[in-house]
Amino acid sequence: MKQMIIEGNHKLSGTITIGGAKNSAVALIPASILSEGICTIKDVPNISDRDALIEILTLLNCEVKINDNELIIDSRNLKNTQIKESLSNRLRASYYFMGALLGREKYVEIYIPGGCNIGSRPIDMHIEGFKALGAKIKTDGNKYILSADKLIGTDIFLRFQSVGATINLMLASIHAEGTTIIHNAACEAEIINIAEFLNNMGANITGAGTSTITIKGTTKHHDASITVIPDRIEAGTYIILGALCGDNLCIKNICPKHLKSLTTKLKEMGANLIINKDNIIISSTNNLKPINIKTLVYPGFPTDIGQPMSVLLTQANGTSLFEETIWENRMGHVPSLNKMGAKIKVNGMSALIEGPTKLKGTTVIATDLRGGAALVIAGLIAEGTTIITDVEHILRGYENIITKLTQVGAKIELKEI
Repeated sequence: MKQMIIEGNHKLSGTITIGGAKNSAVALIPASILSEGICTIKDVPNISDRDALIEILTLLNCEVKINDNELIIDSRNLKNTQIKESLSNRLRASYYFMGALLGREKYVEIYIPGGCNIGSRPIDMHIEGFKALGAKIKTDGNKYILSADKLIGTDIFLRFQSVGATINLMLASIHAEGTTIIHNAACEAEIINIAEFLNNMGANITGAGTSTITIKGTTKHHDASITVIPDRIEAGTYIILGALCGDNLCIKNICPKHLKSLTTKLKEMGANLIINKDNIIISSTNNLKPINIKTLVYPGFPTDIGQPMSVLLTQANGTSLFEETIWENRMGHVPSLNKMGAKIKVNGMSALIEGPTKLKGTTVIATDLRGGAALVIAGLIAEGTTIITDVEHILRGYENIITKLTQVGAKIELKEI
């Protein structure tokens, strides 16, 4: 086990370079097995989720080479085998092997995927979509068995704009006979990235980034390469940090349009930021205004930024309302923030946050990935020393977080316990 030790109350200046998007990379890696050749994925973040997916590829007899942040995946000799529970439980994104293997092999055995405990995370829309394509689904305890003689294109209507279901159904349907149309599809930038990769290998996908995605089935899929888009959630986390303790802190390698919902709210608060073509320069200010935040599907305010944003709201001059609409357990970090001195009252999936409050370092627990990131931010602005336990959650999604923060002046270290 590891813990983070943070000495707070230091100004941060310099440049943080954002890596490839976790939420894109964890789908691109399973998607590579739909190729009948060799795939190259560039700018893959060096995070534990990447390593878990590589272990699954190895189990499936794929060859994987790692060159810095580039993955070269050869799945020509893939052997379809059961993806065991110890691997699938390590991350939520293991479920993308459902769509990828069903598309390529027409057969999958995989255990229920793991991931952060941020609420009920059913995969019923994935399963309903697979059935609509012609798959048969069996369960054996925690194991899913998906099979099909063939997949037939059809119209699929999602009840909710689910990123996971949208991607999984894209993966399954590129090999289907005929045309599949996903209605009420999620519109995230990461979905455009996945569709581009699939098209590069010979798929025929149009409409990615809109609520209607059309996939015309194709039979041959060849070598392909793709570059992972910048991680808007990592960028947002560090931008929020800059609003609290930045001194001309530059967040580099970003796509400003992917961050518009965040930067609009920061401007509303009176944050001191300059938005450039591929970077944002941000400094702290003592005059932050309270605001209301409501998480929504893209292009609304992202749920993954809500928990880090809640820390910023503790320093606003007044009471802010934070409403979470996606995951019911997004408030797991609040007891730790209150322990540090925050004044947050939770009512179901909403929270009233009173500010400004001085935060003091203490020992806290990271209950999930983005909640852990919120505690890192809190520790960096707190007086004294903060110790965060269960930091494996944080390491799942933030590449080289200790190095990146140390290079801009943070006093933070990772310690084995």
